[in-house]
Amino acid sequence: MKKLLFSCLMILGISQLMAQAQWPAITQQAKPWTRWWWMGSAVDEKNISNLLKQYGQSGLGGVEIVPIYGAKGYENRYIKYLSPQWMQMLDHTVSQANALNMGVYISVGTGWPIGGSHVTQEDAASKALVQQYDLKANTTLQDLIVVNDPKQKEGAVLSVLMGYNNAGQATELTNKVDAAGKLNFKPNEDLKLLALFNGKTRQAVKRAAPGGEGFTIDHFSKSATVNYFKAFDAAFGNSSHGVKGFFNDSYEVYGANWTPEFFNEFSKRRGYDLKQYINALFSDAKDDRTARIKSDYRETMADLMRENFSTVYTKWTHQRKALSINQAHGSPGNLLDLYGAFDVPETETFGSSYFPVKGLRRDSADIRNVDPDPNMLKFASSAAHAYGKPLTSCETFTWLSEHFKTSWSQCKPEVDQVFLSGINHVFYHGTTYSPADAKWPGWLFYASVNFVPNNSLWPHLKGLNDYIARCQSVLQAGMPDNELAIYWPIYDIWHNAKGMDKPLSVHHVDDWLHPTAFYKNLVSLQNEGYALDFVSDKMLEQAKAGGTQFSISPKGGRHKVLLIPAADKMPVATFKNIVRLAHEGASVVIQQFPQDVPGYKDVELQRAELKRLVAELRLSASNKLQVASVGKGKIIVGDMHEALAYLKIARETIADEGLKFIRRKTTDARYYFIVNNTAGDFDKTIFLENTAATVVIMDPVNGTVNKVVHQKNSTATGFRLQLKSGASIIVKLTDKKETAAAYRYSEPAGEAISLQNSKWTLSFKEGGPELPAARQMTGIKPWTDFTNDPRTQAFSGTGVYTTSFVLKNKAADYLLQLDELYESARIIVNGKDAGLIWSLPFEKRIGQYLKPGNNTISVEVCNLMANRIRDMDQKGEVWRNYHEINFVNINYKDFNAGKWNVQPSGLGGTVQLVPLK
Repeated sequence: MKKLLFSCLMILGISQLMAQAQWPAITQQAKPWTRWWWMGSAVDEKNISNLLKQYGQSGLGGVEIVPIYGAKGYENRYIKYLSPQWMQMLDHTVSQANALNMGVYISVGTGWPIGGSHVTQEDAASKALVQQYDLKANTTLQDLIVVNDPKQKEGAVLSVLMGYNNAGQATELTNKVDAAGKLNFKPNEDLKLLALFNGKTRQAVKRAAPGGEGFTIDHFSKSATVNYFKAFDAAFGNSSHGVKGFFNDSYEVYGANWTPEFFNEFSKRRGYDLKQYINALFSDAKDDRTARIKSDYRETMADLMRENFSTVYTKWTHQRKALSINQAHGSPGNLLDLYGAFDVPETETFGSSYFPVKGLRRDSADIRNVDPDPNMLKFASSAAHAYGKPLTSCETFTWLSEHFKTSWSQCKPEVDQVFLSGINHVFYHGTTYSPADAKWPGWLFYASVNFVPNNSLWPHLKGLNDYIARCQSVLQAGMPDNELAIYWPIYDIWHNAKGMDKPLSVHHVDDWLHPTAFYKNLVSLQNEGYALDFVSDKMLEQAKAGGTQFSISPKGGRHKVLLIPAADKMPVATFKNIVRLAHEGASVVIQQFPQDVPGYKDVELQRAELKRLVAELRLSASNKLQVASVGKGKIIVGDMHEALAYLKIARETIADEGLKFIRRKTTDARYYFIVNNTAGDFDKTIFLENTAATVVIMDPVNGTVNKVVHQKNSTATGFRLQLKSGASIIVKLTDKKETAAAYRYSEPAGEAISLQNSKWTLSFKEGGPELPAARQMTGIKPWTDFTNDPRTQAFSGTGVYTTSFVLKNKAADYLLQLDELYESARIIVNGKDAGLIWSLPFEKRIGQYLKPGNNTISVEVCNLMANRIRDMDQKGEVWRNYHEINFVNINYKDFNAGKWNVQPSGLGGTVQLVPLK
């Protein structure tokens, strides 16, 4: 009896140790969210409830409300922004979302950029206006010192009047100008006068909703930011009304290069009086002195943006126990520091990337002439990783393709690239609220992929949504696992004698990012299989090393090596922090020492100090490298790749095969998200640079979790990986003993069974403008090949291809392969739902649903909205009728689909069943 009891306890103990491998919990936060445009805020409780229910059923986790301009003809439904009625609609939205386990964010304004009807002229975005006068010796100026631009007459204020003699010496004359603008002064020498006025950009909010029209705010003024939120204080009180986060769109404030307190703020931060040098600040002279003064100006703008906008904004959201979400790109500041000042840094994709994935459709006529750069996205994720912020969000799929021509299969490689960049909180761009009584296609926003129930692809959106949710359940787990941190030399960008402010936008990376040594090193290191985050000067100031690793904050990710790419300008303080980290134990790789210091004040003293610090490093040669032991750590000077080899920092060799990856780590596991967006299928043994007792393959497309046989050495784990072109996988390495069914590799077990020449029935399930008639076919072809039937040419919706066949000898499994699928499909086998095929490769295992003897397969295909829109435009039907921009094509021209070719729809090519071992 005792032996039996002991055996039972042993079995119980073993079973507890042998945990079942499974996905992390799919939370509300793990699911994709969508930007929800309220056109004219013409919303009502019934439609809000119905739409949220549909969104939740499709697998969306939340909505981000952005009120914008309205649809014509519905003006009587418009609701003024932040009015009691608007707040009532928001409260209803939150209540319904909570009941559906969904979340709600809202933008802090309507349209973009931030601003509105309550923004006074004083708080509006400012710009410097400079006027020149010539004043002869011993004469008085006849002209009044008043702003000449008639649009600036109201609101422009004289900030300073400076007089410069022929030697360039400056005299301030501001206090000699009376209220009428008369200069009461006679010089004893000729002077060139420069008058600087604090003017206004007069930029209004773009795409504003009713009640949200007005000036954009001055992002560099603390009082302007504080005053802006007073309207929200009045509407919200001290509560968030259940809103989980408050969102701000990308900067996009054009010409905003000044703020009323700029001179005082500059003097406080940079240590000298900028008034003495406005002749250089507003000069296009290409000399070093001008560049230095402008660098100091840009650094001050960056400080004011972070301190007077970003931190004030976040403090306001925290008072309501809500998150701050911000798109920092486009700002004239250090993007890493600006992203880092918010709870959820948010970036964006714009346009379509090229991927050589087999079968991926990408028509050059339907895309914008810009490829998103995944490294641009890493500025946001690096800030999140540095400060231990669990989420990095992304406005995803903006202008991915022309309206009505985007399939879910096109979305997958783009969102995979987003994930690989460290993003783990995807927001669709997006979804337009549309009332039930609006004629098809309903209300639509001019710049989005239409993630709306009226989209003919909507029945299969859950495939994409579930995929993203599974990926994000892993990518939100634990901590980032990037071994390298690379310094971003912002001062090389700021040290430029051309222009004034330096907005760093997504659309101009060719100017400020691509030409740099930072970028070239970044790309080459990633291609070799290293994982990196970016760090700023401010981050290095806060960084601490412990052991052989360092981190920016106690909650942030830990890095093994700090990389310093070739930088021309570097502050002495930054170099001191680099040396300090080495003293504390960090390994630092410097491609080459900085050549100079930035800024204008005490340049020679700063140069001498930098030179002294470099000279103090006792470097000795080691092959092609120079190495110095510094305290507990070391500094290596030379090629970064050779230095990393010297430090024995292992790279992930799967990068040699063109596979991309990102890692996360938890207390008991390492997760690899691996993507094959190459043109070839992959089937080889790989080694990952972590050890494990158990290797689990997690398929985010279908949700399966399987163990794989593996081998290991002292530092790495090897196993066979099959990954077809366009496919992705998550690999979990853990030292825990976990149980799961064995992974089944795809091994053909004989000739494929072709269904191409079988008898097929084609019927139509739902869609419009009307259902084509059912028909019998021998073989398959797209329904749009029936050109003699105008209904097939105009139809957008679901067509059902059905065939029967006899299976004589059943194999272990079967792989259904669809050669040409336009655009996604639900597979029904013998009356049972076998799931969706929505991403490349177009195939699915269906063996569990087949049986010996007669079998029936139905392929329910959803096509694009394009053909129905084309038909409406050819008939002259009015469906786009909005205020402001109305509805434009991908090149921002008038939209008209009437001249489009009919988009192929349905099934084509071959359909076959591949028996598997």
